[in-house]
Amino acid sequence: MKERESAQDMKTGNSGITAGGDAPPAEIARLEDAGKESIVLIDGVCHLCQWIVAFIIPRDPEGRFRFAPLQSDIGRYLLKRGGLNAEQLDTVVLIEQGRYYSHSAAALRILRRLPFPWPAAYALIAVPRPLRDHLYSFVARNRYRWFGRDDRCLMPTPDIKRRFL
Repeated sequence: MKERESAQDMKTGNSGITAGGDAPPAEIARLEDAGKESIVLIDGVCHLCQWIVAFIIPRDPEGRFRFAPLQSDIGRYLLKRGGLNAEQLDTVVLIEQGRYYSHSAAALRILRRLPFPWPAAYALIAVPRPLRDHLYSFVARNRYRWFGRDDRCLMPTPDIKRRFL
């Protein structure tokens, strides 16, 4: 998955969406409301990815970031909507104002929206993307071995459940 440069329309315009990669009907209204927020799609079984969510939430008291597992119906729907492969779970995906970002671009753009000192890390955007993504992919390939994984997706605590799609 590469950084998407063209804007994507986040509205479905289709009330007949079914499961199996499409958003379940009950989630459509919430999805359309979320189009104004940044959505972070994570590998829901990866401990590193779960840690990323736990890192972002306390540094985002305004709740600008919403989350969904890549493996969820809503995650697969959003990936499909952005023209990304729903079977490729090796990256975090950030959706901002209808634009899709993955790999290092997603990570750096997330850090840029957090309070000081984290936006300083965005200076790494000057490093050529192939080099940044090579390092990102190295960590992604080893994340289960280094950090572990669960048999099922993250279940958010009741106090942060509202942040999940």
